[in-house]
Amino acid sequence: MKFKSINFTCKSCGAPLRFSPISNSLKCEFCSTKESIERSTKGIYEYSLQEALRQLENYQEQEINKEVKCSKCSATFTMTPYSISANCPYCNAPAITEFVKEITPQSLLPFTLSQKEAQEYFRRWIGSLWFAPSKLKDFVDGDQKLKGYYLPHWTYDSETYSHYRGQRGEIYYVNVERRVIIDGRAVNRVVREARIHWIPVSGRVENFFDDIVIGASRTLSHTILDNLRPWSTKKLVPFNEKYLLGFDSEEYTIGLDNGFELAKVKMDTIIRQQIRRDIGGDQQQIQSIDTKYRNTTYKNALFPIWTAEFKWNNRVYNYAINGQTGKVTGERPYSWLKIILVAITVLIAIGAGVYISENPNFIQSLESLNGRDFHINYRVNY
Repeated sequence: MKFKSINFTCKSCGAPLRFSPISNSLKCEFCSTKESIERSTKGIYEYSLQEALRQLENYQEQEINKEVKCSKCSATFTMTPYSISANCPYCNAPAITEFVKEITPQSLLPFTLSQKEAQEYFRRWIGSLWFAPSKLKDFVDGDQKLKGYYLPHWTYDSETYSHYRGQRGEIYYVNVERRVIIDGRAVNRVVREARIHWIPVSGRVENFFDDIVIGASRTLSHTILDNLRPWSTKKLVPFNEKYLLGFDSEEYTIGLDNGFELAKVKMDTIIRQQIRRDIGGDQQQIQSIDTKYRNTTYKNALFPIWTAEFKWNNRVYNYAINGQTGKVTGERPYSWLKIILVAITVLIAIGAGVYISENPNFIQSLESLNGRDFHINYRVNY
């Protein structure tokens, strides 16, 4: 399906504009003219989860490949079904397209780290990895450029009311007689042993969760997206397509309902910690929890991420840098050659230590050799 491209050009020279994280404005890539992004008077709103799920019941999702015509070079190229923005593969001009999802992002976190700054965070992180292949450092120091993405996320707010049943464990001690070995002889001794007295308990805990963040993209794994936290959601700004210029971005591929199920897992971890505190005692057992969720709301927002891929031994390793904070995470490869060399060095050191401990005269022999003068006589026969 054909989609029209939205572009913004420089008023001075007509060249494409791109968003600059350094100046938080649009910047011309040719004449360096800057254009500020107008501040929106719209607020950042929460939307009812239940109402949105009812509206989505009859929504038929279609996967559409987008054919986009570049307004700069007039070339036509294809974007993935849920891409919102990309750069033209022929002239590199930024292009923004229409949304296809029922729920569209109403806010975003703009990039605050430039590509150069993110590269420096990435370089430091790689330098801290033990046993990483040398080619990984060469990869970071080379011409490889990080790619900027705005990836979709859900945030959820919810009031929770959890009824639980469990047991509180209280430790007490008793004196018991035990047969023990002392100086090679078996003797009877009275020792103190711990016991736990379990008391049935039940109760209720309440909580309010604010902005539980769930990655809504499959471009990066959930492990990587989760490890990029925390996100400063208080710095969200109303959505403006100008922030996307020069960056790839996409709509959600993990739905609102599935995202909330993932949010429940995160909430449950905190609820269980709260229940254990409520049970008290020395130990706790949780037998059942019944949690009700009320006044649940959501936001659909785009978060800034710098990404890179490294290929090693026929496997692709993915890396991501939080475009706000510079936090780096990713899948790390190991150089088995480095690990083997370190293992051999350690074994040699252990072997040398054992030999010296078993041969105390060895050190004295070395010291005497170190202090002795050696004279070599050469005899030449003619």
